Amino acid sequence: MAALGGRGRTAAAALLRREPPPPGLGPGPRRYRYKEKWAATAPRIPPTRLALHHFDVSYSLQLKDLWPSVRAGLLCEQKYGALLNNFSPVDHVAQELELQNATDFVSEAPKKAQRSQRGAAAEEAGREESRAQEGSGEGRTVTQAETMTQAEMSPPLPASISSNIKCYTFPRGDITRFRPARPDTLGLLDYYLMDAASLLPVLALNVQPDDFVLDLCAAPGGKTLALLQTGVCGHLAANDVSISRTKRLYQILHSYVPKEIRETVSVTSCDGRDWEQLEGGTFHKVLVDVPCTTDRHSVMEDDNNIFHRRRTKERQMLPMLQLQLLMAGILATKPGGEVVYSTCSLSPLQNEYVIERAVEIAETQFNISIHVEDLSYFRMLFQDTFSFFSGCRLGELVLPHLTANFGPMYFCKLRRM
Repeated sequence: MAALGGRGRTAAAALLRREPPPPGLGPGPRRYRYKEKWAATAPRIPPTRLALHHFDVSYSLQLKDLWPSVRAGLLCEQKYGALLNNFSPVDHVAQELELQNATDFVSEAPKKAQRSQRGAAAEEAGREESRAQEGSGEGRTVTQAETMTQAEMSPPLPASISSNIKCYTFPRGDITRFRPARPDTLGLLDYYLMDAASLLPVLALNVQPDDFVLDLCAAPGGKTLALLQTGVCGHLAANDVSISRTKRLYQILHSYVPKEIRETVSVTSCDGRDWEQLEGGTFHKVLVDVPCTTDRHSVMEDDNNIFHRRRTKERQMLPMLQLQLLMAGILATKPGGEVVYSTCSLSPLQNEYVIERAVEIAETQFNISIHVEDLSYFRMLFQDTFSFFSGCRLGELVLPHLTANFGPMYFCKLRRM
């Protein structure tokens, strides 16, 4: 320090004290002092935007002119249904909801469909009679026979569709919100709010008295609760690989189901792909509601979004996971038993292609013949409540729509021969 001049000592002392040097003594500005790190500084695209871009590219090709309407539905508030809790006194709740102009779409659908069928048959008969009067007597006999044949060929409405399940929805275009669920005197909540389209896979499963039923991917628990509302399950096994989501399932059961019924439900946290090794060929009915891209959540919520960049590989592997789970469901079913596969995605890669591949693998690798059931009658039954996609090759697909903003929900029923 002594060897330095006065100005030098001042600058050195400032450096030792970590103070900035006096003006004019410090080094000049460094224009390129830090290398720019693009990974840290480039703007991050939110996963919701990535999801929407992905859907714009793929679903516009699949849905064509329907996509703008479906897109608007996905980006708007979802519509809900109120699944009445049959373990709680529900008569006054049903009356309250009916006063608000809500209807039980499950019980009303067959009535409307039967009225529509009768009206269509009468209209067709009237047209045929008019044509017959213009022709000969011979022509009249033929057209009457044709009319009889058409009536006989109309798909029968399954009586079992009117199960014990009651779910109230508001009419198309009515965006009224349901009040929060309330506890009864025993502490059980009076209804469960859910996407009403989520009930369709449960209705398609068509549980019969004393059926052994497996809900392979059960959490968070809405469909499990709906299965219990049928009141006919001989035994219900509810499984989910996620322990945290299984806790949510337990919460649902405790909030809606009395203890004596809860004790009949077996809740497990196993990898569903291994279920065949645990209880293969033992169930009459299996519901396989697989993990998917959850399209509505993907365009609306950044939290836990499958389109986050760190989850790219997980998203790409979804069809393989879905196929493995469906195969496990098929192998868990007794011969003659039924499997319903469902997703909340519009993607054919996660829907029809998974079904086709599972049918092929069951036949070639396990010598199991699978019949894909015709669920087209669901379109006729529930067309007043949901918007269905007519271009679905296998199963049925509910499309979001601004006037009936449920779904998306894909479901397909398989029978193990």
